[in-house]
Amino acid sequence: MAAGIQLPGSGETIDLQQQVARLQALLEASRQVHSTIHENEVLEQVLSIVVRELEMAGAAFPSAGLIYGDDPASTGSQLSWPLDARDGSRLAELVVASPDGRELTIYESDFIEGLALQAAVALENARNHKRNVEFARVQQDLDAARLIQRSLLPQKLPSIAGYSLAFRSATCYEVGGDYLDIVAQPDGSILMAVADVAGKGLASAIWSTSFRSAFRAMAVTGLPLDELATRMNQHHWTEGEEARRRYVTAIFLRLHPDTGELEVVNAGHNPGFLIAPGQKPHQFDATGTPLGLLSGMRYSSERCVFIPGARLLFYTDGLTEVFKGDEEFGPERLMSEFSTCPLENADGILDALWTAIEAFSEGSPQGDDMTALALCRGMNSTEMPA
Repeated sequence: MAAGIQLPGSGETIDLQQQVARLQALLEASRQVHSTIHENEVLEQVLSIVVRELEMAGAAFPSAGLIYGDDPASTGSQLSWPLDARDGSRLAELVVASPDGRELTIYESDFIEGLALQAAVALENARNHKRNVEFARVQQDLDAARLIQRSLLPQKLPSIAGYSLAFRSATCYEVGGDYLDIVAQPDGSILMAVADVAGKGLASAIWSTSFRSAFRAMAVTGLPLDELATRMNQHHWTEGEEARRRYVTAIFLRLHPDTGELEVVNAGHNPGFLIAPGQKPHQFDATGTPLGLLSGMRYSSERCVFIPGARLLFYTDGLTEVFKGDEEFGPERLMSEFSTCPLENADGILDALWTAIEAFSEGSPQGDDMTALALCRGMNSTEMPA
């Protein structure tokens, strides 16, 4: 007489050969449901095994709209097994219709329960794979967008006799909403802009690119700086509601290198800093709201002479809104670092500022896009008449 195993809670006995066959069948079923990384294929494999191998009347995953054989909902005899993720959340529910509505044997019930457990693992793996593939595709697109955005920054700085000019830009994420541009004008002047689209990330980066197109189109017309800012504001406003939510703070500068004359317009941006020998530190404060925030806003410009030995800094708020605990780096500390920096060239000054900010943050992750432009005039430049 063959040895057997008494199943708990029932009068059924399965001999060892049956037990081995049952385990082999469950192992083969497990192999089948784990043979694919596609969610629907996992579910279809389960339904096929239940109906074809166990000879059930029908099986379904109602939430996925998948039915194999008879629809259990129409038979009046439905048995269900949950497919739960590792964290306990419900992935799907397997519903089975038994032949002629009879009760399942302990073997059949135990087999389906084991199959459901394996199917839950396979289904969760398939969903994780899908998410990983989607993430990899998004990451690839973001990497390409980052390279494109970097390519839109000035690739070659103009060489201006007697002056040094430098910029630095570092996004918080792959792409960001900071914008910086330098455009040579037909009259020999140099037009510069530092801007910051509200928010950060991909949405701000898209509006930053739109802003660049508009700015470049207007820059070549030779408009007075205050009129350029006024038109940029109206253009952004007319782009619609989403553009208004992504308003732009900007500071514009026109430098006439031969005369040393500066013209500045600040549209709701952080104040620009000007340090000149023998003079008090000066700030170029905002003369109007950010671009795109209010229709019909008009801006005024400020003019001054950029004397030999003077230095200027435009920046976005990512440089000042750096924290060490609850303490902010702040504009006052930035001005102090800028005004006391012993270096006289623009590149060196920006390097020193970034070093000071990194030392202050003590290695904390960057919380916002950081962009700065520095302009210095050498002490040996020809002194302009008063």
